[in-house]
Amino acid sequence: MTTGQANGTDGTASTDGTASTDGSGSTGSTASTDVRAGQPVYGCMGLGGTWDGVPYTAADIAHAETAVEAALDIGITVFDHADIYRRGKAEAVFGELLDRAAGLRERIVVQTKCGIRQADGHHPGMYDLRGTHILRSVEESLTRLRTDVIDVLLLHRPDPLADPQDIAKALTSLHGQGLVRRFGVSNMSAAQIAHLQGHLDIPLVANQLEMSLGSRDWVEAGVLVNTPAAAGNGFPHGTVEYCHAREIQLQAWGALAQGRCTGDGDSPTARHVAALAARKGTTPETILLWWLQHHPARIAPVIGTSRPDRIRACRDAVGREPGLTHEEWYDLWVTARGGPLP
Repeated sequence: MTTGQANGTDGTASTDGTASTDGSGSTGSTASTDVRAGQPVYGCMGLGGTWDGVPYTAADIAHAETAVEAALDIGITVFDHADIYRRGKAEAVFGELLDRAAGLRERIVVQTKCGIRQADGHHPGMYDLRGTHILRSVEESLTRLRTDVIDVLLLHRPDPLADPQDIAKALTSLHGQGLVRRFGVSNMSAAQIAHLQGHLDIPLVANQLEMSLGSRDWVEAGVLVNTPAAAGNGFPHGTVEYCHAREIQLQAWGALAQGRCTGDGDSPTARHVAALAARKGTTPETILLWWLQHHPARIAPVIGTSRPDRIRACRDAVGREPGLTHEEWYDLWVTARGGPLP
């Protein structure tokens, strides 16, 4: 397996790309431990085979290798996991790849998530951000990933029963032991982030949310204020602004909209995206990612496909500045929403 080239600086980096240590005096990997502003992330949910308990196979490892090689080839250095992806097999397969590629671990950022417990024979699916569960989850992820440190740990979903002091104690312990360098959240509102941060001395650096041209509640919430349509928008208003103001990196899961806005869909939006891509000399996938990256918050798209061709189609979103004008950005939005702005 080729190892690709990291785009980070020497030492770890803060969200603005400047060099820093992890707080424990160690510089860790030579790639950034935080996602650089707007830079795509590779989402590893599609790796590891099936979602059941069947062990992964050599074919699953090979499949993962081709996907990861494609991501490295276009310059991606941040790889996003979760302990539940393929019931842990996504992390385990990735750990196999790290073992095979000498020096790769030092040139990439490994991000994972915890806090979701899947249904079993005794309990329903639930969220669990108790400190003991967080600690156990990290230990298991480290084993599967075959690494001694997680660069970024995200809390996957809000747990209504969580005690923020208990969470803070667990995160502080993990950081103090050098097991996790940075922390963030996923699918949380501004109020939930502020509530947790109020008990935690370590700054939260990322919030991963569903954001795409196909899932636009995050941007619609900002313009539907004082309109009747606001009642039908479930996105917590002010979350994007809160994260932007505090330099909490917004990561967009589902950034490619499951193909609905590109060549996999025959819709006005897909046709508009394709035409714009042709004019810009790039791909429809890149247009979708540029639409997110063009936002002032410099949203970092998470590329979740495991198809190497589609991963490579995102190359310009890594190597070029977003090539959209103000008007083109709005044209995409209005086309996708199917009607004029209020």
